[in-house]
Amino acid sequence: MHSRMILKPPVAWAFRPRRPILQKQIQASQSQQRFSSSKRLPLSGVTVVSLEQAIAAPFCTRQLADHGARVIKIERPVVGDFARNYDTRANGLSSHFLWTNRAKESLALDLKNPRDLAAVKTIIRSADVLVQNLIPGATGRMGLSYKDLCNENPRLIVCDISGYGSNGPYQDKKAYDLLIQSEAGFLSVTGGPDEPAKAGISIADIASGMYAYTNILTALIERGQTGKGKRIDISMLESMVEWMNFPLYYSMNDQPVVPRTGLTHATVYPYGPFDTAGGESVMFGVQNEREWLLLCRDVLGDESIAKDERFISNSLRSQNREPLRAIICDKLSKHSAAEVLEKLDTVGIANAKVNDMHDVWKHPQLLARGRWAEMETPAGSVPTLLPPGINDAGDTRLDAVPAVGQHNQSLFTEFGIPREDD
Repeated sequence: MHSRMILKPPVAWAFRPRRPILQKQIQASQSQQRFSSSKRLPLSGVTVVSLEQAIAAPFCTRQLADHGARVIKIERPVVGDFARNYDTRANGLSSHFLWTNRAKESLALDLKNPRDLAAVKTIIRSADVLVQNLIPGATGRMGLSYKDLCNENPRLIVCDISGYGSNGPYQDKKAYDLLIQSEAGFLSVTGGPDEPAKAGISIADIASGMYAYTNILTALIERGQTGKGKRIDISMLESMVEWMNFPLYYSMNDQPVVPRTGLTHATVYPYGPFDTAGGESVMFGVQNEREWLLLCRDVLGDESIAKDERFISNSLRSQNREPLRAIICDKLSKHSAAEVLEKLDTVGIANAKVNDMHDVWKHPQLLARGRWAEMETPAGSVPTLLPPGINDAGDTRLDAVPAVGQHNQSLFTEFGIPREDD
């Protein structure tokens, strides 16, 4: 049995000079389990081999590991997954890598070496799932395509993640997250009127990783019915375009496209950030006429604004957003952000603080719900969030983030793979 621990502020929190985490708040959070539960989790017994790098495939396989799957991550010797070197912000380790690689086993092999490639094939023969996001065509050249593997392991599920899919004129085109944001039209609807902006996170990688994850789960259920595996072809472009259906339909039949409106909503107003006293901002959104009246009467303190002919419908408010914004900010300038948020809560208008990452580390809702736990890394313990939908650390795996090749010897022994020094 693993001991439970109260989460204490890690180094990254404890030495932040301007916004310290309150230790009493952390300790008031529910006790967390530091390591993997001994429970049998939903995907316990499922073995996943992943030829993965960067974000999309590692994000997918981390979801599988969270729910109990065994994930064997194949990495380059010495340097490993190149995401290990994106930055050094998390106790000297990469923030991207820590996010997507807990609870995995690292097997460092040179797939250009026939002996190492044969070792991978040996492990895949008894695996349930193979996930890969190498450059287009790489697994086919190594004899690791679904067609190559399914005869020896007919129950194998192979999930290929690529930028554009396995056929079509773009099939061999390399792809990165920002490039897919561009191709999918995401940049055309994001940013301000004068300049587009990319998402601040790897949104195309996340989209394709999650569709890979859900398709693998579906394939495991299907295999339980048919006894057979299958190939899954996940395209980053198609994953991202699926998320773009609102602006696609909005511009259907050559109608004008969704305008870029910065932090405000393209079609609903008021919806976005508004200035208050002291230079702070609050975020809120009005979704219907009842809320519009409540905002004017009970928050802004002037019911006549609701009756102004420029603002009597959402369409008119959206058309006249600049004069309306000036009126709202003038009214709110007499109150602090905290006072405005309290007024909005009282009348039932959805609102939010405009938080930065330091605020999120100490978010009272995350602390109250005990969402923070700890995991081990090659550089010591770091905080980690419980997966959404998991309310008890005993219902997920919080095993360590591995060092490059950390599990080579144990995996060679387990699968009877001879090495040169044997």
